[in-house]
Amino acid sequence: MLEKFKKLGLSDNTLEALKRKGFEEPTKIQEQTIPLLLKPDINVVGHAQTGTGKTAAFGLPLIETLDESSKTVQAIILTPTRELALQVAEEINSLKGKKRLEIVAIYGGQSMDQQLRRLRKGVDIVVGTPGRVKDHLQRKSLRIENVSSVILDEADEMLNMGFIDDVEDILSYVKGQKRMLLFSATVPERILRLAKKYMPKYHLVRAQQEKLTVSLTDQIYFEVSRSDKLEALCRIIDSEASFYGLIFCRTKVDVDQVSQKLSNRGYDSEGLHGDISQNQRERILSKFKEQRINVLVATDVAARGIDINNLSHVINYSLPQNPESYVHRIGRTGRAGKEGTAITFVTSDEYRKLAFIKRVTKTDIRKEKIPGVDQIIKSKKLRIKDNISSIAKSSESDEYIKFAEELLEENDSTKIVSAFIKYSFGDELNIRSYNKIREATVDMKGTTRLFVAKGKIDKMTPRKLVDMIKNVAKIDSRKIGDVQIFDKFSFATVPFKEAEIILAAFKRNRSTKKPLIERAKAKKKR
Repeated sequence: MLEKFKKLGLSDNTLEALKRKGFEEPTKIQEQTIPLLLKPDINVVGHAQTGTGKTAAFGLPLIETLDESSKTVQAIILTPTRELALQVAEEINSLKGKKRLEIVAIYGGQSMDQQLRRLRKGVDIVVGTPGRVKDHLQRKSLRIENVSSVILDEADEMLNMGFIDDVEDILSYVKGQKRMLLFSATVPERILRLAKKYMPKYHLVRAQQEKLTVSLTDQIYFEVSRSDKLEALCRIIDSEASFYGLIFCRTKVDVDQVSQKLSNRGYDSEGLHGDISQNQRERILSKFKEQRINVLVATDVAARGIDINNLSHVINYSLPQNPESYVHRIGRTGRAGKEGTAITFVTSDEYRKLAFIKRVTKTDIRKEKIPGVDQIIKSKKLRIKDNISSIAKSSESDEYIKFAEELLEENDSTKIVSAFIKYSFGDELNIRSYNKIREATVDMKGTTRLFVAKGKIDKMTPRKLVDMIKNVAKIDSRKIGDVQIFDKFSFATVPFKEAEIILAAFKRNRSTKKPLIERAKAKKKR
């Protein structure tokens, strides 16, 4: 099953780790990059988007080539966001198999003391955001002068966020012979200059561009508390005429609990995760493909290799860990020319993560309200009415005509039909079978400080700054607060949600190489 990975030159330990994770075939970027990086002293510029498997493309060769007995940091990976830092660290950790390598993610917002303790214990691979990595270098709590590999992941995003100067400062700490890898979804001139400066000779690898999302997929999110997720899931299933979907959970325990609770409520569901034997897996998938069950609950790893073309829904019961996982999940619906629906449950503390997924995947995930009980019952009644009318018009019911005539002779026709509905569909139409769902709202108390590259010398005033943001981003001016105007720059504070809208709007309207508005950097002297 892993023959193509084996041909790339990977060890048995790595192949076993790939097998456990459910990998089957390498992606384009992996196929081109891994053989190069298994050779010594080769630099690579990888032109690859999110969702192409680039983390494994550089992570697997790292695992293969790093020395388990080293006492110093051997590789440094820079990412633009803490979410991506965590994703990369987790992915490499899951691929290392039995190899004794320590991987740590360091980023702003996490306890500095916790990071210092991890670094003092000894680390082989550091994955971090430029700001926090630079902090540790200045404290001398992180030493990278002897690293053998430096990796810049999503370099264009670091450029857009104003981190390239920090990246160059970090590279000045690296001495002697090193390998550099640079991965970027786009390769603007500034990124090419960086590559030429620090990578005199490099191989340019271009992965075939893949869509970040599926055009035939309608993407929705619901705000719901953790305790109400199961109820919300049941309502979504019941509101559809022919639900046939894949439900994604984060852990094996969640899969077992959700699939069992659905079965207890009478749904035709099964669960799939890493502890399921191969025989069980094949049996469950066979039932799902033949639609003898219409709900399959699974983890990301267990869902790898499932090739079903006519799913009506993919539901993120748990928010995916990263944009790449989101892309892979929703790509399973909207296939074979059919429109599908991707639904994501978001709890009150997950809005920033959702906003990050939306920004990286460049997709619109619209907010909707969970279907109300009255709405679901109304939909069920219409479906029952249509089904009974269809049967009545066919010859399928002819054998019961005499029995029906006897019942109508002895009873009122309306009461007989009412009794028939209660006898056949009473449980299905019972409002009390649904639990109440509390109104959930995303926590928008958190705010973001924005840096504006205009100040008094540009004749900027608090009123002008607010009007500028309002006109470009089309947001309520009352959301913009704590405005400070200095000689050459300004600051403003806005809620998380509005910050994403503002940054996206000014990125689209950008006329200069340096962004006009960006997130303010902590501890940065300007």
